[in-house]
Amino acid sequence: MFDLRSARLRASADVACAAFDFASTRLLADPSGALVWPAAATVIVADLHFEKASSYARLGTMLPPYDTAATLDRLEEVLARHRARRVVCLGDSFHDGDAAARLGAAERQRLAAIVAARDWLWVAGNHDPSPPSGLGGRTVAGELVLEPLAFRHEAAPDAAAGEVSGHFHPKATIPTRAGPVTGRCFVTDGRRLVLPAFGALAGGLDAFAPPIARLFPQGFDLYVVGRRRVVPFLRRRSA
Repeated sequence: MFDLRSARLRASADVACAAFDFASTRLLADPSGALVWPAAATVIVADLHFEKASSYARLGTMLPPYDTAATLDRLEEVLARHRARRVVCLGDSFHDGDAAARLGAAERQRLAAIVAARDWLWVAGNHDPSPPSGLGGRTVAGELVLEPLAFRHEAAPDAAAGEVSGHFHPKATIPTRAGPVTGRCFVTDGRRLVLPAFGALAGGLDAFAPPIARLFPQGFDLYVVGRRRVVPFLRRRSA
């Protein structure tokens, strides 16, 4: 079903992004799980899920309480590496409505500083329909259009070409001659694009599961996130 092709990789500081064209726009899939729009100095991330561990702790499930700090580490690194001037967060940035209030003092200060340094856009998600206003940035309910792309939290079945979304936390296991490759992934058919979850504890849904696969009736390409590189798995196309 897939060909493994790695010719379109762009290396920077020992990190290899995968470059691809989408809606007449050159984009980069970054190993952090972020999408980079170089011409617009923009980085797009989905499903940060800040304070997920503390949310679970309130319900009696104890997880290591370091997910917010780990997510901020990754976020700071990718924004600095790509010199982002604008950031679009595609919803579910906070795991629940009280997540911002549970931020530790150090994490709150770090996040506020990151936001203040850039044009920051919080797209509302189902976990955070009203992202907190005290951390800076601008909140967008529904769709954010930055021509020729349109950003929203969850893909719309009838969306026009150029839609970029999150929500589903796609991941994939792909067989190769070297053995199976598993990781978070970007999913696209050239008309729509679903990003992997960026958060440290966000988890994932198989890209071949019906909620994701039915968005791509003609099939899709995968860009699977590795530790330091993104590996493209492209549909076989007849000559």
